[in-house]
Amino acid sequence: MPHSTEHAAPRARLTLALLALLSALAFMDRQILAVLLVPVKAEFGLSDLQVGLVTGLGFALTFGLIGVPLGRVADRRERRALVAWCRGIGGALAALGAAATGAWTLAFTRMGGAISDAGAGPASMSMIADLYPPEARSRAMSVFAMGASTGSLMALIGGAWFAQRHGWRATLAAIGLVTLTVALLLRWVAREPQRGGVPGLSAAVMPGPVGQGAVRAVLAQPVARWLVVAAAFALLAGYSFGTWNFAYLVRVHGLAPQAAGWVTGLSALGSVCGTLASGALADRLVRRDARWQIGVPLVGVGLALPVGLAYLALGPQHTGWATLLVIAFGFFVSWWVAPAYAALSLVVAPARRATANAMLLLVGAVGGSGIGPVLTGALSDLLAGHVRGDPLRWSLALMVALLAPAWLAFAQAMRAYPAGRRAAIEAAA
Repeated sequence: MPHSTEHAAPRARLTLALLALLSALAFMDRQILAVLLVPVKAEFGLSDLQVGLVTGLGFALTFGLIGVPLGRVADRRERRALVAWCRGIGGALAALGAAATGAWTLAFTRMGGAISDAGAGPASMSMIADLYPPEARSRAMSVFAMGASTGSLMALIGGAWFAQRHGWRATLAAIGLVTLTVALLLRWVAREPQRGGVPGLSAAVMPGPVGQGAVRAVLAQPVARWLVVAAAFALLAGYSFGTWNFAYLVRVHGLAPQAAGWVTGLSALGSVCGTLASGALADRLVRRDARWQIGVPLVGVGLALPVGLAYLALGPQHTGWATLLVIAFGFFVSWWVAPAYAALSLVVAPARRATANAMLLLVGAVGGSGIGPVLTGALSDLLAGHVRGDPLRWSLALMVALLAPAWLAFAQAMRAYPAGRRAAIEAAA
């Protein structure tokens, strides 16, 4: 079987490692502004709403325009080159952030992250689906998905350390240049896997609709449709929390920036562990019942919701307990990612995998990275003077509560999954 050969090949593992590293660097670039909020806000005199616009607007607008089109390109062209180009361009624009002269020029450089994720994210996951068989795909996806949490960890600990010694501008330049270097390395050492596990079958001759027909075909699949809805709410909650939690610890718990970096870094480490655990757990449990492919995300989101709200309910006199809760929140809130993306690859035809992944990432980019930080900042400004204590606490609580509709959508996806998986197997036979 072609899949088994690819799975065993050291080059497949090297490709997965490079894809995960590039993902980590991209998320480090996106998360680093959460660490740099205090000096950037002070230098440019920004309000909470303006901070949200800087951290999310350029990314969301760009991703909204190019996300699905680049996903379609990944379904029709060589994915390795697309990943290298998009990650490299993203790194170059990130480095230009060091020369920002104000809020709008900084927001412009944030577009690099959108180009990086819009082009490389769907193509990377499509490659991984062809490198690893179904029985190991959740674990492989968890290694790639771990890049998000690892990138956050790198930003919150390594980025905070570097920024404290060299300033926020040098930090942006360093991240961008390292990303560009790794993108070139991927282009030189990785190779394009056989699409769909069929030797010699290129994207140009894969069956199935393309263009808008591919988007409609993905949305017509019940599992894919509900996963898109679930991801929209889960990413809106997760990105909003991740963007503002560093500032929350400084403002509400009175932590110094370096201490806040350690706490949020531990939470990111919890997400790394949670991502790996969920992939391994899903691969093990689906041997008993296929519905566990979605059941693992369902359990994770169901536990993350009360833990996150409990964390936000604690005051500065309970910082120790708050630290434990935010680590637990990071662990459970990441459970949905790897099994959900693996599930998507198991119910969608190979010719539409990148498009489907792009749609899932699009709702996260526009809703999570774009609207989430802006909405959180706007709610914080709106609630100022009307609530007790720092309004950011209440704003974050409202965003975390969006995990409830995410849970309901995952429940619908789980009901539809067995039939969707059977239909995909029959279509491939």
